[in-house]
Amino acid sequence: MKARSARTGSVFFPFAITSLIWGSSWLVILGQLGSVPAAWSLSYRFFVAAAGMFLLARVKAISLKVGREGMIFALWLGLTLFVLNYYLVYLAEEFLTSGIVALLYALLLIPNSLLARAFFGEPLSGRFLAGSALALAGVALLLLHEYRVSQVAADKVLLGIILSFAGIMVCSISNVMQGAQIARRLPMAALLAWGMLFGAVMDAAVALIFHGPPVFDSRPSYWAGLIYLALAASVATFLLYFRLIQVIGAGPASYVNLVVPVLAMLLSTLFEGYRWSALPAIGAALSLAGMAIAMRTRIIP
Repeated sequence: MKARSARTGSVFFPFAITSLIWGSSWLVILGQLGSVPAAWSLSYRFFVAAAGMFLLARVKAISLKVGREGMIFALWLGLTLFVLNYYLVYLAEEFLTSGIVALLYALLLIPNSLLARAFFGEPLSGRFLAGSALALAGVALLLLHEYRVSQVAADKVLLGIILSFAGIMVCSISNVMQGAQIARRLPMAALLAWGMLFGAVMDAAVALIFHGPPVFDSRPSYWAGLIYLALAASVATFLLYFRLIQVIGAGPASYVNLVVPVLAMLLSTLFEGYRWSALPAIGAALSLAGMAIAMRTRIIP
């Protein structure tokens, strides 16, 4: 009985905390927008996150020596995940409700699976394709509602949608890269630490070229949000999520990605004034049901 209770705790708490942190991070990103260009905010965030990840690797006695191939891989990881992907997310949130962007990113399973099929020959089932189609139909309803009621100009909403899907594709490429042999044989903490550092440097270079010298925000809430995104959303959840994978496996752990957009939409309702009606409610239900079907077919042969 005690063993079962301990195992339940080792699953529930990492699952709940990871979901809460990732679910809230989309709203926290809004506090990073405004006076500081997105590229500078990202640079600050990933310099802090890289320091945290290097410290984590040291505490856990994880070797940071990844060799020449590992450094090249980390460089590409930094470019795709910590520069292009997050830059597109930050820009998209200037035009779309943060919860909508989170829900769009829940669709990552679809391009991830399609690219894994193309590059690694992983199979796709009819149920996966049906679930994906259902999820896409639901998202279409949500985006139609966003287009109709948003206080942002219609062309800006469309731009936000395009930026979100571009970010999803870049993120998917980054995720599929992590299925390569070199990523499998090297410590993920080391690759992420170097990738974050390279990404922070590239973010700073982009910011310097397009926005000039560093810009700082005097608000304590900005820096609190940045620390939260860097250490909680980028480092702590790494520990928790991979612990979850060790206990229940990668497939069941991926259900975090269903809980995250639900929490993000709840927070958007509470703090961004997101307005619900039949159209977005049906859209959200369809998209989550579709993703649940698609995820289940990827987990159970």
